[in-house]
Amino acid sequence: MSAIDRPLALTMGDPCGVGPEILARALVAGAMPAAVVVGDAAVMRRALACQGLQAPVVVLDHPDEAVSVPAAAVPVIEPPGLPMGLAQLPWGRVDARAGAAAACCVRQAIAWARAGEVAGIVTAPLHKEALAAAGEPYPGHTELLAAEAAGPGEAAPAVRMMLANDELKTVLVSIHLPLREAIERVTCESVLETIRIAHRSAALWGQPRPRIAVAGLNPHAGEGGLFGDEEIRHIAPAIEAARSEGIDARGPYAPDTVFMRARHAPGHPGEFDLVVAMYHDQGLIPVKYLGVEQGVNVTLGLPFIRTSPDHGTAFDIAGTGRADPSSLIAAARMARRLSAGCSR
Repeated sequence: MSAIDRPLALTMGDPCGVGPEILARALVAGAMPAAVVVGDAAVMRRALACQGLQAPVVVLDHPDEAVSVPAAAVPVIEPPGLPMGLAQLPWGRVDARAGAAAACCVRQAIAWARAGEVAGIVTAPLHKEALAAAGEPYPGHTELLAAEAAGPGEAAPAVRMMLANDELKTVLVSIHLPLREAIERVTCESVLETIRIAHRSAALWGQPRPRIAVAGLNPHAGEGGLFGDEEIRHIAPAIEAARSEGIDARGPYAPDTVFMRARHAPGHPGEFDLVVAMYHDQGLIPVKYLGVEQGVNVTLGLPFIRTSPDHGTAFDIAGTGRADPSSLIAAARMARRLSAGCSR
């Protein structure tokens, strides 16, 4: 079986959130063929029941078996070490067992991805407080994936988070950090590494020479040093170094307008193919404002494909059957597209 023909590993996410619901609905609708849920079978049955869906949950032993599962069924593999009694946990509550379960599923999916047994990983949302309550040292998916992607004795790969939809792609220099610390991470080295990762990764979605806009950190990109000098000391030198390597990087641009300039909309072709943003909210707010339904989170720099929906566990609606699987379906489609790029 070629890499592109292998199933996708769909991690369950936090069992107290909407992850199991959106997985169940998408699979029953046939929107994610050749995929297998890494999770708890009883949790998936509960997710079907809360939405009034009638479909069998088929427990498998190996991802290859997913190709023989009937349409509209929910294939599940329960990884070793999964906590017991997850389907009895209350909806919408932080629980250490839920955090441990989410991490367990991700680790199993990583092991398959490293072994080439799945085409990629699509992660349903986990809850960062539950992850911490379980004693996990990672604040989120991206950090866990980077740490676990390395083999014994290997250094963790340098990774970056990209949030993307059909209109805008943003890649972040830093992710889950207090803003004060995120500002300190804006160095020439970190910005240059982000530009390099974004440039290399763009070939996977068919843009081997992307036009990369780099946002400034300060208002008006520092206005020549009047509002801060990070652009002069760190960001501009990183752009110059990237350009010397043949990368089409430009900027730094004022962060309050660069995303509008890069947006590809009907009648408005964007000036850039992606934007490098300096910190979490600077880069994610513009994409999320365009609508979370089609937003996809992609981890760039991993030795395998990983995507996820552009939303969290939505504890406020968990168990109500109201969660929208659109972003999850978009994430699965993106994973297939990127895996095809890897196989070329």
